Amino acid sequence: MSVVVASRRAAPFLVAAAGFFLLTPPHAQAQWWKRAPVDFEECADAAEKAASKAEKTAALADCNAKFAGRRKAGGGYSYYDFLQDRTFDIAGPNPTPEEQKKIDEAYTAYLAKQRRSNEAAQATARQQREQQEQQVQQLQQIALRTDVERVPVPVERPKVQQAAGPRPKGAPCTKGSFSCEWPRLSESLNDLKKLFNPTPSKPAKKG
Repeated sequence: MSVVVASRRAAPFLVAAAGFFLLTPPHAQAQWWKRAPVDFEECADAAEKAASKAEKTAALADCNAKFAGRRKAGGGYSYYDFLQDRTFDIAGPNPTPEEQKKIDEAYTAYLAKQRRSNEAAQATARQQREQQEQQVQQLQQIALRTDVERVPVPVERPKVQQAAGPRPKGAPCTKGSFSCEWPRLSESLNDLKKLFNPTPSKPAKKG
């Protein structure tokens, strides 16, 4: 008897619940029982079923905003940081605070490495530029010296030897020199002239 009374008391509540379920729109009923996606892949699969291309694009963008990680083939998830162009392993579909801290620390180290690399590249470029300038200067100096060597050096005109005059008396005479031999040669020439051109004798005066 008590069971029947209890059933009768519960009947109005069951009728109300049934009426609420029947009056609720179908899409609201689907959202009531449907499970939310746990990662990007599930969210993307649901987005693929969108009615229009615009809804699909919007749904995929929403999935990308909700989930940073991507499933790995062997289990777990990976997070790609495009700033570092590097992938990090994470436990869930999104990095935990501890995992995000490690990613940020890695990014700080990445920036420091990039800065050192840029400074080294600038130093190398500066050194190469200085070497090129030195080589240009050396080539200019070599070209200048070559041009100077090609210019003919003016040669001093030989001095015309003055005709030897009579040697001053008492002046030393160098054997074989023209000044010493000339008097002797002059006397010999005079003798030869006298020999070939005898002086005609003067006619005797008539008395």
